[in-house]
Amino acid sequence: MFFVLAFVLLLVLPSPWRLIGFAVCLALAGGEVAFWSRKVRKNPASVGAQTLLGTTAKVISACRPDGQVQISGEIWEARCPAGADRGDTVTVVGRDRLTLLVEPGAVPSSAADTPSQASA
Repeated sequence: MFFVLAFVLLLVLPSPWRLIGFAVCLALAGGEVAFWSRKVRKNPASVGAQTLLGTTAKVISACRPDGQVQISGEIWEARCPAGADRGDTVTVVGRDRLTLLVEPGAVPSSAADTPSQASA
């Protein structure tokens, strides 16, 4: 942000002030970069397949036992020994290389779409 402001001030301010404004903004930009660098360095990276454990996924290709699921817009190969149909919701319980091991969710989406019939 301060880098952009430095170049804007370099173009807008009159002659003696443009260099002063440019230098001050560059110094503030350096401080901002140092601040965010220290702040981000303390956070552990949350990447990799292990972050998918426990998440729910939507089945896009029937898993009988192998198929495909979609998690946050990404398509993954999946294996579900219990079986899951297209549109069902499953939970990721493990992985085998790049194949996710999933189990059927509590309520499949096809059952949630149909109204339940109450017995009288």
